[in-house]
Amino acid sequence: MPEITSSMQMLILAGVLGYVLGSIPFGMVLAKVMGLGNLREIGSGNIGATNVLRTGNKKAAALTLLFDAGKGAVAVLLARAFIGEDAAQIAGLAAFLGHLFPVWLGFRGGKGVATFLGILLALYWPLGLAACATWLFFALTFRISSLAALAAAAFSPFWMIILGNLEPLFLGMALTLLIFIRHGANIKRIKAGTEPKIGNKNSAA
Repeated sequence: MPEITSSMQMLILAGVLGYVLGSIPFGMVLAKVMGLGNLREIGSGNIGATNVLRTGNKKAAALTLLFDAGKGAVAVLLARAFIGEDAAQIAGLAAFLGHLFPVWLGFRGGKGVATFLGILLALYWPLGLAACATWLFFALTFRISSLAALAAAAFSPFWMIILGNLEPLFLGMALTLLIFIRHGANIKRIKAGTEPKIGNKNSAA
């Protein structure tokens, strides 16, 4: 963690703004605007890009991925620019929690992978690129989106150590733990060999 230099009021403000940004369900908004139906009634019912892809609209899925990553990055960058590095990490965590537990959707949000990657890119771009490369490698190798997400999360603390930037280590470990918790059902299916692969519209990822 960076040194705490900001006031409690400013850290709370960063947390609130981060949560509000993170809680915007871009997947559901885009699906509705583009006439793709209710994501809760499609595939896994998840609000993320993987489930949007199951509508068959690659553009909508790509936009969802971009916006979900972007909201995490914007939360970090705004907090850093106007408050400080300590607030940036608070905002990142809050944005992630906002995506996972959005008040507008009864606290039933997504699994946070794109937002996680956006947060890492904004915190320290070499770390974010390393995490993205890890996701891409596992996705291309095993064709399982959830496995790629878990690998990217699990490797992120090691990338921090290798890259010599330990400031976001505790935040990275917290986000990794949350991603593993949110992917509990996926982990069971991976162990059982029943987790669907990328491109399968019936996937429960």
